[in-house]
Amino acid sequence: MADHGMAGPYVEYDGLPVLRASETGVPLIHPYGPVACGRYITPGGGRLTIEATGTHHRITLDHLGCDAQLTQEKDDAFKRLALAAEGRCLEAGCQHRARYSASVYRCFEVLTDRIKLTAFVRALLAVELGDTGPVDRLAAETAAAVGDSPPAGNDLA
Repeated sequence: MADHGMAGPYVEYDGLPVLRASETGVPLIHPYGPVACGRYITPGGGRLTIEATGTHHRITLDHLGCDAQLTQEKDDAFKRLALAAEGRCLEAGCQHRARYSASVYRCFEVLTDRIKLTAFVRALLAVELGDTGPVDRLAAETAAAVGDSPPAGNDLA
């Protein structure tokens, strides 16, 4: 069993990368299943948390211990997804900066009335599984609605 730098013990679970023993009770989320607030294990072995914060959904995705999810291609796709969410927030007049960090722990804020939660989460899960098509569609829809360049200072670099 691999030690990924956090307190164990780690266990094999349904063919996914190893998880903490306490996480085996967390439900698996299916890429085409229902999406609701809560905590899930993703098909790519991530830990997905969806919270409602009033006008936004806060979505965090933790890939601790799963190097396959840390490729440059996937990181770029997750960044495009964050920019698509930010563009819709700017369109609505939100003033917060885009929520995104490039590493094992990614965080997003999605305006509830501009991007459907199901569409966003399905795009996120598709990236995990190697498909950037849903991200590209959301990014194109946002670019068509609000333009294709982020405001100064919000380049997510």
